[in-house]
Amino acid sequence: MFAIVDIAGQQFNVEENKKYFVPKLAAEKDSEVNFDKVLIYSDGKSTKIGNPTVEGINVTAKVIDHLKDDKVLIFKKKRRKSYRRLKGHRQQLSRIEVTKIG
Repeated sequence: MFAIVDIAGQQFNVEENKKYFVPKLAAEKDSEVNFDKVLIYSDGKSTKIGNPTVEGINVTAKVIDHLKDDKVLIFKKKRRKSYRRLKGHRQQLSRIEVTKIG
């Protein structure tokens, strides 16, 4: 059983009892979150494709933790002009565990 869910503008292929890193959610740690934008749902025998979403199907997940991703470096340079800039950032993430699809 799997579902393709839209979480914060990104699509994730999720299964029950698995953990995923998603963009930071506005939910507290150890709280339940429901996602109702299910694009595709499959129970192993039949598949439902939404137009744009599948009605009546929700994905429930538990927020495990909020953390930061690895640092991403952005380097800009213009040759022969003595111009170099180095910037970086760490993306905010949430770790969730999908508890129920359906």
